[in-house]
Amino acid sequence: MPPTLASLVHHSALKLTVRAGEGRLDVPVRWAHVSELADPVPYMEGGELLLITALKLDAEDPEAMRRYVRRLAKAGVVGLGFAVGVNYEEIPKALVDAAEEEGLPLLEVPRRTPFLAISKAVSAAISADQYRAVTAGFAAQRELTRQALTDGPEGLLRALAAQVDGWAALYDASGAVVAAAPEWAGRRAARLTAEVERLRERPAPASAVAGGSGSGPDGSAGDGRHDDRVELHSLGTGRRPRAALAVGTASAPGTAERYAVHSAIALLTLTTERSRSLHAAQQRIGAAVLRMLLAGEPDHARAVAGDLYGGLLDAPFRVIVADSATAAAHAGGDPFDGLTEAVESAAARAGEAVLVVPEGERLVALVTDGGAAVAAGTRYAAALEAARAAGGVGPSDAGEEDGLVVGLSAPAGPIAAAAAYKQAEQALSVARRRGRILVEHEQLAAGSVLPLLADDAVKAFADGLLRALHEHDATGRGDLVASLRAWLSRHGQWDAAAADLGVHRHTLRYRMRRVEEILGRSLDDPDVRMELWLALKATSAE
Repeated sequence: MPPTLASLVHHSALKLTVRAGEGRLDVPVRWAHVSELADPVPYMEGGELLLITALKLDAEDPEAMRRYVRRLAKAGVVGLGFAVGVNYEEIPKALVDAAEEEGLPLLEVPRRTPFLAISKAVSAAISADQYRAVTAGFAAQRELTRQALTDGPEGLLRALAAQVDGWAALYDASGAVVAAAPEWAGRRAARLTAEVERLRERPAPASAVAGGSGSGPDGSAGDGRHDDRVELHSLGTGRRPRAALAVGTASAPGTAERYAVHSAIALLTLTTERSRSLHAAQQRIGAAVLRMLLAGEPDHARAVAGDLYGGLLDAPFRVIVADSATAAAHAGGDPFDGLTEAVESAAARAGEAVLVVPEGERLVALVTDGGAAVAAGTRYAAALEAARAAGGVGPSDAGEEDGLVVGLSAPAGPIAAAAAYKQAEQALSVARRRGRILVEHEQLAAGSVLPLLADDAVKAFADGLLRALHEHDATGRGDLVASLRAWLSRHGQWDAAAADLGVHRHTLRYRMRRVEEILGRSLDDPDVRMELWLALKATSAE
């Protein structure tokens, strides 16, 4: 506890006597300051015990004393010490009455007690309080470290909540609550998700203070009697915070509590960074497992993976292949951060195994078919696509995911992993051509092949194949292109196609012979018919 006016009054060596404001002696004293100025307020910071001899004061003027005491109280001065036997043999009644009226504690300082002795007593008490706070802080740090080593983050949060006489909660990279102490604090922490998201948008380290009605010990929503002050701190040393810590207390933490909070931040940051190192090692194992699956060696892949990926390799999974046109421009960050966090966080909350492997400018992931991870990845891509369509930014850093394209395979097993990877690549290629964020391979069979004809290479082939016919028609010697289209659309039925064109069937036969002569190909060949029909469709889609 810092020194108070009461502790100074009870100090046996000072011999101070209370003359006014006896009911406010429990106020902490930040410092003891001597000033004989008629108006010392400009030099006050608040919390001081002001020591005077009234050398320049008309201490017997009631109105002057009322103004003087009122200014001191407004400036935050917590008490007034008056030395008797110097300029006045006793404290003037005008000053006593003014102090009593304002509620400002007034202490009589005997002549044998120098002001320096009071200043030393205040300084010694402040130093002792700071020493106790530091000692308590080190003890808290040892306890937090012990709990972190024995019980992990959950034990650390329990110890921290006890140290600050409040509650504590840990959030993952997605802003979801992963642990809280006491148990009822989980519901309180969950209501701060929006504040945690805003904190994550700021470079680490970052902190913020949130206030409001919290939950009671029974987990209720609170009724105004459980107001708390919540500090939010980002965790991690990277550009983007990997987690966050919330600490709720009834009031601003003191020095000892502040030491405990800072120790918890340091320990959780070390845990986060260690987790990142382990995650990097896991990714290297995952890359080896993926290479074995794609090489058609599922048994070797299972042997290397062990229990690391749970039952992922024993159940149907899907392959995600993501590509970013801006990957090379993001040397300082990962263009797949948002997608990775969405998939991994959802898998962690659902207890699913997930395999995520960065491959240069690509990201490959194996996720459980029908699980939370694949749903989270699909939702993320949909949100990004909606934001792009609206002309806004994506759900993560502004513009960072610009150029992201994702392909999703059909369900497959370890034996068919290479085929699933190829499906995801095909879906990704279609997504890029269509200007989409995400395309599922199953959607390709359900749709039409015609949108694929918009590819520049297909159009170039079509133009080259039909160029001679278009040049012929441009001379005005016939309409071979329109005749070919009508004949192919009628599956080679002469009468029906001639009727569509409004010509005699012999005229149509002549035109088709001219098409064969100009192209040097036989229309009896089904492959030629198919190529010509696709070429006509590709050119008509322009």
